[in-house]
Amino acid sequence: AGPRGRGRSLLSLLASQCSYVTGQRVRRAQQIGQLYGNIYSERTRWSLFSGLWRRFQARHASACKLMAALTGVFLWEEERIQEEELRRSAEEMKHMEEVSRLFHGSGGEHQKLGPKTHVDITATREEHPWEMVMDKKHFKLWRRPIEGTHLYQYRVFGTYTDVTPRQFFNVQLDTEYRKKWDSLVIKLDVIERDLTTGSEVIHWVTHFPYPMYSRDYVYVRRYNVDQENNLMVLVSRAVEHPGIPEDPEFVRVRTYESQMVIRPHKTFDENGFDYLLTYSDNPQTVFPRYCVSWMVSSGMPDFLEKLHTAALKAKRMEIEVRDYISAKPIENSGSEGKASMPGAEHKNEDTHSPAQLEYA
Repeated sequence: AGPRGRGRSLLSLLASQCSYVTGQRVRRAQQIGQLYGNIYSERTRWSLFSGLWRRFQARHASACKLMAALTGVFLWEEERIQEEELRRSAEEMKHMEEVSRLFHGSGGEHQKLGPKTHVDITATREEHPWEMVMDKKHFKLWRRPIEGTHLYQYRVFGTYTDVTPRQFFNVQLDTEYRKKWDSLVIKLDVIERDLTTGSEVIHWVTHFPYPMYSRDYVYVRRYNVDQENNLMVLVSRAVEHPGIPEDPEFVRVRTYESQMVIRPHKTFDENGFDYLLTYSDNPQTVFPRYCVSWMVSSGMPDFLEKLHTAALKAKRMEIEVRDYISAKPIENSGSEGKASMPGAEHKNEDTHSPAQLEYA
């Protein structure tokens, strides 16, 4: 045989050796898995696997992301909403409550500020100051530039006195109800849930004003109800999910953040509360900055009013809404990991216990 034949023989021998070694390692991994399966409970096995996975991620972060994308796995360890994000949003609300005294005189009357007023509502001095865009008695809207972009971040501080915090909070979270009251929704589904923290991955497709294409968002959200401090927090931000590829019919929005904090005037079930909404996204339009700013500045009050009206309808018991406050917390359910949602969040709505589903 010539040199070419000898080369093929060597390659064949090398392939056989690699196959043998790989087979041995796979069989050893199966044996180890079976051994641990006999020794440990399912929850303990999951905790052990999570620890090993985190250690592997720390050493091979790029490889883990590539492997997750190829296998269609969502990396909750990196993408879930963290406690620090919830805490930071709650601190912003406390700061805003202190600043709100600027808008009330000693007798409690509303002090109207002029347009384009710059007010220090920032929690730290390093942040850009906020520019007031709209100033009404129970609705104030600010914006500030996002460094390194042509975009703005927006902040709303408002008050409602005719609905309860529980009703308003539940209506925001109930994806099935939103399909009924928000005519702009094309699709809104819970794709996957993190059983450790209760974080959820949402796929939201929405109409945009003509002549723009519809937009779709893939984002993770997490909420927390702090009974002790009388506070409710909902945090959302955009993520990439391997199970939701881009659709050529829609424009994927990859930059999106939203934090809603609600402070009851009394209790969760009595009318009256203040809320703080901080929002930013990049809709990827070709329109000038002032056009996008005008759309958001006018669209945000409209959305909040639709949300308010939907909460009033729920209050009158015209429609059933899931009670997220009374529902048993997911993180105390005795299991860890993730849960993939085969369809919309409420497809099996009638299977929930009465304690989990109430009129909100």
